[in-house]
Amino acid sequence: MLHDIPGMKVLVLDPQTVGMVSVVYSQSDLLRKEVFLVETMDNASSSRESMAHLKAVYFLRPSADNVQKLRRHLAMPRFAEYHLFFSNILKIPQIQILADSDEQEVVQQVQEFYADFCAIDPYHFTLNIQNNHMYMLPTVVDPPGMQSFCDQAVDGIASVFLALKRRPVIRYQRTSDVAKRIAQETARLMYEQESGLFDFRRTENSSLLLVIDRRDDPITPLLNQWTYQAMVHELIGIESNKVDLRGFSNVPKDQQEVVLSSVQDDFFRANMFENFGDLGMNIKRMVDDFQHLSKSSLNLQSIGDMAKFVSNYPEYRKTHGNVTKHVALVSEMSRIVEERKLMLVSQTEQELACTSGQAAAFEAVTSLLNNESVSDIDRLRLVMLYALRYEKESPVQLMQLFNKLASCSAKYKSGLVQFLLKQAGVDKRTGDLYGNRDLLNIARNMARGLKGVENVYTQHQPLLFQTMEGIVKGRLRDADYPLVGNHFQQGRPQDVVIFIVGGTTYEEARSVALYNAANPGVRFFLGGSVVLNSKRFLEDLGEAQRISKSSTTII
Repeated sequence: MLHDIPGMKVLVLDPQTVGMVSVVYSQSDLLRKEVFLVETMDNASSSRESMAHLKAVYFLRPSADNVQKLRRHLAMPRFAEYHLFFSNILKIPQIQILADSDEQEVVQQVQEFYADFCAIDPYHFTLNIQNNHMYMLPTVVDPPGMQSFCDQAVDGIASVFLALKRRPVIRYQRTSDVAKRIAQETARLMYEQESGLFDFRRTENSSLLLVIDRRDDPITPLLNQWTYQAMVHELIGIESNKVDLRGFSNVPKDQQEVVLSSVQDDFFRANMFENFGDLGMNIKRMVDDFQHLSKSSLNLQSIGDMAKFVSNYPEYRKTHGNVTKHVALVSEMSRIVEERKLMLVSQTEQELACTSGQAAAFEAVTSLLNNESVSDIDRLRLVMLYALRYEKESPVQLMQLFNKLASCSAKYKSGLVQFLLKQAGVDKRTGDLYGNRDLLNIARNMARGLKGVENVYTQHQPLLFQTMEGIVKGRLRDADYPLVGNHFQQGRPQDVVIFIVGGTTYEEARSVALYNAANPGVRFFLGGSVVLNSKRFLEDLGEAQRISKSSTTII
């Protein structure tokens, strides 16, 4: 887009394409392509200043709103040339509007550039859909809201396959109405409305799209994380590969917003899937190397020592800015872990997710609810994990935990755990979440318990791993994951996009990356409506509960 247009340029983006570009291109990358100004659509609209020395490159989603704004820009052009790129399929009437608006003939080209998604990592993308809670609501509650949610999901999935130059066989999770709707609307777009665009004249059956529902595995987004990328998102938050540290007191001024990109940062790429203990050792090794070079004799034992050392050596910060960023992140996370007693909380969470033993679990959760140091959000997650695991086994004790939670957490929204069970309880789920329906899984879980787990904090494996195994081994049951239309898979697919309606997690993205590395014959891509951490998952749940309550009151 930028490479083929020589000379000084301004890049004009909308709020969605800002995120798409920022994860793959840095500021210095843009400067190298002679982009001297980046503007948003709204800023460009309000400015009247002529910049005839610049060429304008627009990269926008083809929304009705963007087309109307662009029309006004073309009516009073500020730039010498206009090169228009849209992130998805442009409709004929929209092209007509733009053609009619270009009275001064400043538009040099109009292109569809299929990138209507945010490529966070090589195998992980998100659509950043704002009203993500919609997937939990029945269509009748808000038909226009549900339609716009599904439209954005279909557009994003379609552009992923256009970028991959594939037309897939499509399957969906039978128990999810929203997954079925998105799968069917995607199939209609690919095989009927735009069939010519998706006709890549190659073996069609080498790719698969599987649309599943987040509620089939509500456990993964509720767990604390202990591998680097997932842990940063859980404890601090990552937005389009950026981490905002402005609210934290001990962070140096130049590290208050940092970028975590596996493309631009070698240390992050090498350590993003490492557990917290190994990560600390790897950072210490890097700081030790510098210490050796600077002939400093300080004895650095803790993360805190390293943070102090790094801030006292401005020349280290200049040459090793990358390391100082990771030291800042790790020292901040260590503080949060200590403050919220997460080692203690997480051990119980993992046991609730991975081993059975209802009496011991009840005791452990009760004890943590009574612990003053445990935060409200951690108490809520513990009760939810217990409820998901033992909803059918101990209604009396479950009630006791609900009451206890309500009495010790002032912020607790009454009925939120029950709402979760209604949304994602055992009767609603397709997958074998606890590995207790399938004999092979039972044997595997027992073997794991007997051998002891290498790391008690990372023993949980997302349900997605079983789904990938099922696809590769041809064990995904048609009854549970029906096909759309009469397109059948012949043999094992080579490219598989798994789209999770309701959002993905970095733990699942790690599973996909490790699975791809170990199985070279197949490439999995993971995508979803948003990237979740427990806070976002609970916010979506709370919002869906609030709307459900008000809609039943009206009815």
